[in-house]
Parts: sequence; structure tokens; C-alpha cells
Amino acid sequence: MTKLISTFILFLSMTISYGQERMLEAESLVTTQHETTIKGKSISYTAQCGTQPVWDKNGKAIASLFYTYYTKDGISDLSNRPLLISFNGGPGSASVWMHVAYTGPMILNVDDEGYPIQPYGVKQNNHSIIDEADIVFVNPVNTGYSRILDEEVDREIFFGVNADIKYLAEWINTFVTRNNRWTSPKYLIGESYGTTRVSGLALELQNRQWMYLNGVILVSPTDLGIDRKGPVKSANRLPYFTAAAWYQNKLPKTLQDKDLDEVLEESENYAINELLPAIAMGGFLSTDKRNEVAKKMAYYSGLSEEVIIDHNLDIPTSFFWKELRRDDGFTIGRLDSRYLGIDKKNAGSRPDYNSELTSWLHSFTPAINHYLRNYLKYETDIKYNMFGPVRPWDRDNDNTGNNLRQAMAQNPYLNVMIQSGYFDGATTYFDAKYTMWQLDPSGRLKDRLSFKGYRSGHMMYLRSEDLVSANEHIREFIKNSNPGSKPAKY
Repeated sequence: MTKLISTFILFLSMTISYGQERMLEAESLVTTQHETTIKGKSISYTAQCGTQPVWDKNGKAIASLFYTYYTKDGISDLSNRPLLISFNGGPGSASVWMHVAYTGPMILNVDDEGYPIQPYGVKQNNHSIIDEADIVFVNPVNTGYSRILDEEVDREIFFGVNADIKYLAEWINTFVTRNNRWTSPKYLIGESYGTTRVSGLALELQNRQWMYLNGVILVSPTDLGIDRKGPVKSANRLPYFTAAAWYQNKLPKTLQDKDLDEVLEESENYAINELLPAIAMGGFLSTDKRNEVAKKMAYYSGLSEEVIIDHNLDIPTSFFWKELRRDDGFTIGRLDSRYLGIDKKNAGSRPDYNSELTSWLHSFTPAINHYLRNYLKYETDIKYNMFGPVRPWDRDNDNTGNNLRQAMAQNPYLNVMIQSGYFDGATTYFDAKYTMWQLDPSGRLKDRLSFKGYRSGHMMYLRSEDLVSANEHIREFIKNSNPGSKPAKY
């Protein structure tokens, strides 16, 4: 009888437990202690996983954002300790990518080129910047574990270029206040759409939260609302085509035998000085000149003159991913053109799928779920959204690039660094350079703008060699943008 009662009680408790609603807590916090080795030195650090609310104007919690906050132990004076606030993109992407592959203290179990290997999981990141800066990885609404709490709330207050920036600025204010970081040098880092987010946040934090930054890091940036349509958009693709074709060994021997940097310099000069004005001529370009340009484009892209002529000198990137290795039976990746895919048909104008993204999800998805629960001890039945439902996304009035320029003009301390992978076909490195050039047409701020390129793709840090150099570039950027006692004035 006793055994029967015990079994019934166990069954009842399980029924109650599994019958509970799967809802995110508005406020939660789990703290764990860790040790690692970075650049040969032992580092002790604290990890905090938790949720912090988003409130409406009446003080009601309408959503909650999940975050992971890493702080180096033994720091008595936070005024000299930089804080890096990290966002990924999408716009519906979780903060997983840079968290467990770039700047965080643990990274994916992948090979040296970034390809997934089993067993899935994480390992120490001996190049993490936790030695130089504390980091908080933030998941916007509906990404990671972050969720809307009030089902009656208008989704438009979260899902749009400017709405996203507005509520996140309020959230950052609360986070900085709660963690006593107002006197710390502060930095934003964003990847992909996250660059749109942090560019807008730079001015929003200054003008609405009165929070001034030392730096903004743009990893694989979007256009930031800066116009590059028409002939500019078409011509700007060529240097990326050159990089991908060089990696895939599809360029003429005269180019293949050269170092990538030398080849790209040639391609960039041709794209700006000759291809752009030729495409601008449209149908009024002479036949002889059109054939000459097609021949040169073929030389720098690995494509045939015929397909270039057929496309009126304007090759879509999607066609390039399908065409470059069509004769070999492969497609190449969109976000990282080192990756190969296999389509159902060799014919067609675009690949069936993004070969690089499916490869990444192999390793990232099990790694982040395993890491948060088993290393950081954050347990929840909420699903971790690698990509969450944030559509429709209002892209109107994207002035984020101009807002970043305005923030720099208002704040003499504010510096910007761009990091791009040469083999990224979605947010190409040459578009990133163009964005940097157009960010400040006056040229008065160019001494505070810098560009770093890497021999990998959208997530350049997946390649071990670039993981080392890219993190080192962040360290240098933080050190160089910390003015000490120098006054903020022109």
C-alpha cells in the first residue's frame, strides 16, 4: 500500500509539473564561477544568465530579454573596465553566433576552418576578449529564450528598425544601472543586421538615454540605410566574386598565382574606375566596350564572357553561387563561399539551399543548448530560438548609418571598426568598405573609422586563424579608443 501511494504521489507531481505553462520568467538570474586561460594567462570569471524585463510606459512588464553576462573576477574599479554589449542580427537571430564562436570564453567544437565535428559541444576559447573587457550577450524579443509576456501587446513596438532600437536602448539603460557600469568605457558590437541595430543605438543611447560610447564594432555590416542601388550595387559585387573565385581556384593562372590581397586590390580598382561607369552607360555602351568589359569581368570572376553578356554585365550573387562551380556539380555558399552544396538539378539560376548555414546549424544548435544548461546552469523548458518569429519587420526610415555618423560627430570619443570576411556573399566586404567611405562624406571623421578584412566568410571568426586575429583587433580597438584623461572636445 505504501509503495502504491508513493507511486501515485510521484505520478501526480509529474502530472502537475508537466501541466504547467511553458512561460519565461520576467526576472531570473543564475550565477556560476569559471576559470580559463587566455594568451597563456589564467583568468577567473563570473557568468550570469538571466532575464530582464521590457516595460511599457506604465511600468508593466510586457516582454523579457534573456542575456548572458561575463565579468572578469578581481576587478575593484569598474570605471577602467570596458563593457562590450553584443548583438547578432537576422533581425530574428539569437546572440548565439558571436557568443559561442567569437568573443565569449567558450567556443564551438569545430575544426580549424569552422566545419562541424562530432561530438558536438564547446571548448575553451583561448582568444576570448574577457581578459580585456566584460561582455553581455543580448537576445532581442523572440530570439534565444527572450519572449513577449503580454500577448495583447502591439508587436509593432518590437519588430522594426526604429522600434527595435528604441526598446533596446531602454533595456540597456536598465542593465547598465543595475550592474553599476555607468562609469565604464562602453562598446557596442553587432553582426549582420546587428550592425543596423548598434549603429542606430549609438545615437539613441546618446540622445535619449544620455549614455556615451567609446566604440562601435560592425561585423559583416548591412547597408545601414546608405544608398548603393543601381550601377554601384552591380559593380560592387565584382571584388567579392574575385575573392570567392580565387578561393575556389577558378581564376586564370596569372591571378591564382598571386596573393589574395594583391588580386583584390586589382579587382577593386577595376570595379570603381572602369566597371562602374561602364554599367552606368547601360544600353548605350558600345558593343566593343561591352565585350571588353565582359572579358575583364570574366578574368576577375571566373565566369564566362557569355553569361556576363547575357546578364548585361550585371551578375546577381545568387546566380554566381550556382554558376561558379556548376561544371563540377557544386554550388557555393551565400554567407561563406568556401562551403559547397549539391543541388537536385545542375540547371537553374540559384542554389537550392544555403550550404554554409546548414553546416553551421549542425554545430551551433546543440552547442548553445548544451552549454547554457550544463555549463551555465540555466534550465528552462522554453525553446532556444536560433531564428525567432519577428515578421513582419518594418524597415522604413532606416537612417542608422547617418545616425552613427551623427553620434560620432557629437561624441569625439566615439570610434568605429568594421570587420568583414572576403568570402561573404551576403554582406560583401567591398560593400562594407563602400559603406565606410560613404558614412562620412566630409572625410572629417575618417581617422576614427577603420576596416579589417579576413580570409573567411560572414562569421569570419569560425576559421581559427581569423578567430585569433579578429579578437586581437578588438583588443587593439578598445585600447586605442580609450582616451584616458583626454577631454572630449575638438
